[in-house]
Amino acid sequence: MRLTTLVYVATAALLVGCGGGKQQSEQHAKNELRAPAYPLVTIDPYTSAWSMSNQLYDAPVKHWTGKNFPLLGVAKVDGKAYRFMGEEELELYPICGTSEQCDWEGKYTTAEPVSGWEKAGFNDAAWKTAPGAFGTKENEPTAKTQWGSEYIWVRRTVNITDDLSKKNLYLEYSHDDDVIIYVNGIKVVETGNSAKKYVYAKLPEEAVASLKKGENIIAAYCRNRVGNGLLDFGLLAEKDDTRFFAETAVQTSVDAQATQTYYTFNCGNVDLKLTFTAPLLMDDLDLMTRPVNYLTYEVQSKDNQKHDVELYFEAGPQWAIDQPYQKSVSKTGNENGIVYASTGSVEQNILAKRGDDLRIDWGYFYFAAPDDNRLKVGTGDGALLRQSFLADGTLKEQSTDGMNKLAIACKMGNVKSDTGYLMLAYDDIYSLQYFGTNLRPYWNRKNDQTIFTQLEKATQEYSTLMKRCTEFDAKLIGEAEQAGGRKYAELCALAYRQVMAAHKLVESPDGELLFMSKENFSNGCINTVDLTYPSSPLFLVYNPNLLKGMMNGIFQYSESGKWPKPFAAHDLGTYPLANGQVYGGDMPIEETGNMMILSAAIAVIEGNPDYAAKHWDVLTTWANYLAENGLDPENQLCTDDFAGHFAHNTNLSIKAIMGVASYAYLADKQGMKDISNKYMEKAKEMAGEWLKMADDGDHYRLTFDKPGTWSLKYNLVWDELLGFNLFPREVVEKELAYYQTKENKYGVPLDNRETYTKNDWIMWTATMAQDRATFEKFIAPIYTFMNETVDRVPMTDWNWTLEPNQRGFQARSVIGGYWMKVLKDKLGK
Repeated sequence: MRLTTLVYVATAALLVGCGGGKQQSEQHAKNELRAPAYPLVTIDPYTSAWSMSNQLYDAPVKHWTGKNFPLLGVAKVDGKAYRFMGEEELELYPICGTSEQCDWEGKYTTAEPVSGWEKAGFNDAAWKTAPGAFGTKENEPTAKTQWGSEYIWVRRTVNITDDLSKKNLYLEYSHDDDVIIYVNGIKVVETGNSAKKYVYAKLPEEAVASLKKGENIIAAYCRNRVGNGLLDFGLLAEKDDTRFFAETAVQTSVDAQATQTYYTFNCGNVDLKLTFTAPLLMDDLDLMTRPVNYLTYEVQSKDNQKHDVELYFEAGPQWAIDQPYQKSVSKTGNENGIVYASTGSVEQNILAKRGDDLRIDWGYFYFAAPDDNRLKVGTGDGALLRQSFLADGTLKEQSTDGMNKLAIACKMGNVKSDTGYLMLAYDDIYSLQYFGTNLRPYWNRKNDQTIFTQLEKATQEYSTLMKRCTEFDAKLIGEAEQAGGRKYAELCALAYRQVMAAHKLVESPDGELLFMSKENFSNGCINTVDLTYPSSPLFLVYNPNLLKGMMNGIFQYSESGKWPKPFAAHDLGTYPLANGQVYGGDMPIEETGNMMILSAAIAVIEGNPDYAAKHWDVLTTWANYLAENGLDPENQLCTDDFAGHFAHNTNLSIKAIMGVASYAYLADKQGMKDISNKYMEKAKEMAGEWLKMADDGDHYRLTFDKPGTWSLKYNLVWDELLGFNLFPREVVEKELAYYQTKENKYGVPLDNRETYTKNDWIMWTATMAQDRATFEKFIAPIYTFMNETVDRVPMTDWNWTLEPNQRGFQARSVIGGYWMKVLKDKLGK
């Protein structure tokens, strides 16, 4: 029997305290999983903050992209300060900025130079001179010099006037794809096949020592493998050390549930409990989209004596700007009994940027709380705010040059126990652009709400929402545990907020829901169909209307004539601009099969085909495409082509067969018996051919034409769930038995070509097992990976199976696919 630790959690009634709320504790089963990253604030793809360390105070709070989202917490008990959250941020200033910070020129060549090109004494007189950044101008707005070839070598002369020997220095760089960067001939960065923006690499001591007053050289090589190209770099230094809170509290527990993350700390003679709450409850869309999260705090004397307690919370302007050098404006105020500090960029270029590794830089972030005479709110220089809090509990304000911190201090006084809460909120004004029309967030779709009305509602409903979230968390983890065991349940609990916060809900100009995903950490696309498909089980379980919201835009794109092809589009653009597909290649069978299967799944869940009937003409076009082209797919993109594109994909063929059967099912539910019989017979014929073409003895092949290959046939899960029964049960049993012979420590590989896997597809594969023991055997390695991975990022769905490392991807919505087993139980299969 597995013993589960019981911890106390908070449901609150609005009574006394800084921000209000006396805790009424109740017990729940602790999530024992050591998360790769713990969700703290999860509102949408932009306002998304995580702790990427074991202790909340071990590292800065970060955005899911890995950039700092400064959030600092300090408890002063009987005059002694204990830092319990985040790190004191030392601001950076450019020594030689990137192209977004200053104008710079470099010498460059696209022909491979002789050895020594990276060193200071190299003769680069024959190289061309041009302004940085270098890249494909049509895709990269920061590129000033067109670079369209495969390779580029760049040398940048940097003139240094100060002594930097005692400072921490950082190389900031953006690249697409492979990059190697040297400082005075010393290698600082080598990425391999990767593409990222705004990366900070601390310079090693050797590189810092090489920097001298006068001329220095930063040299870079970059390879553009395909599509976009980009190379930009610069040097930054930390300002003088102004840290005050070296001593930390002692964290005693952390527990991530579906909508809440709980922390407990020892702070001298006082225990401190923190609860981060995101009320992402799908049965109430106005609440789900309310852009407000809570941070509840509770202090309790350890010796039953009164102690003088003060709390300090600080947020940085990075919550409302993309890059830390962007200028911001801040203010404080009191609106209908809510005190706040807010920050936003000076420029306010609404919806001006699109891409992946970006943070929002329009709209305003709010740090707020119910008014209380023991609360102080301030903005200004972080060092002065911290120093004054440490000295006497006040907040001494002095404005900085557009980089003001936001602070809230609570002077609880001499207490045995007390509690209160803060609210972290974001008003993005406009959230998305949909075919040229800027759309407001769902909570303000009628333009009749303000961020303050939302904060007022959040305050009025605080007690009720804490209770609702606690009840939902218990329900979710209980359903998952009943379906697939405790480890499965704990994975689902950790995954929930990640999935929800990777979307944004708006209403289309026609009044339809648009629940738009962002393709986090892959290419930044918006409303990607092969993200909708794997994430669908979560929404089929809890609210299929949100799944429709992911499909509505794709249907409209085809039905409007803007997408004239006889198969489904891959995406609607690059987040947050949904103006049409931007992906470089189509996925005809992949995306069309996805849309067909999900249309049938919605009909099964809802008990009627009404949603499909609204889109029958385009579904008919797609069904015919799959029937004609799906059995033996030609060489084309698919969602699993990481090791290269290939033809005759057996798993993709299964998807096409399921798509044709889905159309037959939907026709039957509309009383179209002849059409239904025709397409179901076609699906059966295709399945029969598949069995002959894919057979490889004790398993089935990766591609029809290559014996000795294999792959996870996760698309087969729909055959049972949707009741088609096109494939004999022994096909599934043969495949499951074979996969178990290939399992490594961290999972079964995706196919025979590499040792990485997609853990969402393992969940689907495991769901095909008829017994709990086999299901849990597939799930245990995923749990082990998340518990042991050295890559401290929001859950990856693409990981190596022999070592505890992500292969790529993080913070994506696809892990909504973890709920496939819960969905199977809900359907009674």
